[in-house]
Amino acid sequence: MNGVFYLSAAVAILATMMVVTRLNAVHALLYLIVSFFSVALIFFTLGAPFVAALEIIVYAGAIMVLFVFVIMMLNLGPSSKEQESVWLKPNAWIGPSLLAGILILELIYLMVLTGGPTTSPTVEITPKQVGIALFGPYAIGVELASMLLLAGLVGAYHLGARRPRGLSSRTGDKS
Repeated sequence: MNGVFYLSAAVAILATMMVVTRLNAVHALLYLIVSFFSVALIFFTLGAPFVAALEIIVYAGAIMVLFVFVIMMLNLGPSSKEQESVWLKPNAWIGPSLLAGILILELIYLMVLTGGPTTSPTVEITPKQVGIALFGPYAIGVELASMLLLAGLVGAYHLGARRPRGLSSRTGDKS
């Protein structure tokens, strides 16, 4: 079982290195998704299937959708359409597909041959207990994180808002 853990860790490190070194944002996103999947498999092998599911749902799902949306939003016209066709050639999928295939084979091995996570936790932690902990002793941390996300949302709105022509950043000033 340690082999599955170490192979998943190697895939995570390799995929993360590819994220950092890719010049193309779409290729980096593909490798980032593989990295998130491998970290989820690591959590699964450590006996935390709930955290693994959250890793896939929140990071590999929701966060990646946001990243792809931002890339689509930054579409700069017809020249970017040609660039997208160059970016999405089949050879761009070879690396992420190989790494994802390794992870799928590991997951099949874990589920079929061993019957689940390799280590059984001494105390099972349910989603209800996680919620009670987050909104109990860690409530101030959750509130601070929500305020930080709200500040980022307001900042992104102000940075992306289009101003009418002839107005500077200060209200009422004509340039």
